[in-house]
Amino acid sequence: MHKDAMQIIHSAIEAVKGEVCVRNSAKRQDNELIVKEKHFSLDNYERVMVVGAGKAVASMAKAIEEIMPDLISGGYLNVKYGHLESLKKININEASHPIPDYSGMEGANRIMNIAEHLAEKDLLIVLISGGGSALLPLPEDSITLEEKQIATNHLIACGASIDEINAIRKHISKIKGGKLARAAYPATVVSLILSDVIGDRLNSIASGPTAPDSTTFTDCEAIVAKYHLQNVLPPNIIQYIQKGSNGNHPETVKEHDPVFANVSNIIVGSNLIAVQSAQQKASSLNYDTKIISTTIQGDTEQAVHQHAEFIKNELKNLQDSSKRLCLLSGGETTVQVKGKGKGGRNMHFALALLLELKDLPDYRAFCIGTDGTDGPTDAAGAFCDGSSYRKALAMSLDPEQYLANNDSYTFYKQLGNLIITGPTNTNVMDLRVILLGNSP
Repeated sequence: MHKDAMQIIHSAIEAVKGEVCVRNSAKRQDNELIVKEKHFSLDNYERVMVVGAGKAVASMAKAIEEIMPDLISGGYLNVKYGHLESLKKININEASHPIPDYSGMEGANRIMNIAEHLAEKDLLIVLISGGGSALLPLPEDSITLEEKQIATNHLIACGASIDEINAIRKHISKIKGGKLARAAYPATVVSLILSDVIGDRLNSIASGPTAPDSTTFTDCEAIVAKYHLQNVLPPNIIQYIQKGSNGNHPETVKEHDPVFANVSNIIVGSNLIAVQSAQQKASSLNYDTKIISTTIQGDTEQAVHQHAEFIKNELKNLQDSSKRLCLLSGGETTVQVKGKGKGGRNMHFALALLLELKDLPDYRAFCIGTDGTDGPTDAAGAFCDGSSYRKALAMSLDPEQYLANNDSYTFYKQLGNLIITGPTNTNVMDLRVILLGNSP
């Protein structure tokens, strides 16, 4: 069943690789670029430039170069370290994620410079995937990169949702919240987007560099108050948000701004596609399948409890049955960091689930980040099964202690239950594959 689970995971990831998603959504027919239902006559453009940011955009760019190799004039991408492809016309810059660095800032500046020098008869293809927000660090002039780094660290650690984190990121940035689209105007902008956000909300994926933003400085003030960050975030950022709320700094670009007349934002890949591919693979391996949800969000341990109750009920239904069941869920939860250990939300999920199901046999749960990275580790996630709890106790490992210290990576490394895939060239949030029943 372990082999089955890894085949199911592999199928899900293959279906949403950046290159695959672009090829499935975009094609060139004569001298026309067709992306889903939208048509763009390439005769109308004197230059085609490609920019982008995210963990999957190098893979996406590879497909774009193959679709229109003779038309691309150049381009620039910011990717996470190690997430590379061999490209011919588009430059790749490696940078840090999830905490931004100077390489990312320099790359974001290069991307903005390309956009600002476009004309009406230019076409800008923007490639966006999960991780794009941290990989487009271009803070407002009065804010330093170090202050942005500190703010990002605190926002992640406090358990803020990705929407809340991105609301603040957008308002202290020169490129996010529609500002890249504004810089490119009056050129035509076509954004191909691999979604890592619940509901595929354009203004939140990579902090919406080419999408209108509905959040405000007032929303940012509310987020700061909600997580008691007034005395935690750098004072300069707090003051910038306060001044923006008072009308002293310009807002992000809103829905009816004329710059969006020439912008097309198109989702080419999502968590739903990954989960549906996993479902098809599980069915081919003779599992009954159920999708719990593809919109799991909020506190990780609360989500774990809901999954555990679902699993317990399904195991009862499988008693005295030869059937095997594959449960699937997707989404992205948050973890409030209280300890000093090492881990990520998927390993934390697997550890909390282990404790909820410690007395149950006949289950195997695999929790991974589809990008191949879970937190600041080399693992995509971890798995647990009906023997994991007993094995941990036999090794004198206390799961509750590791969970309280946010040290799920160390726990599962010692147990031998880490899932390591390396960079996957995609990022569509998280995937959980839970197999129930006896091995044949």
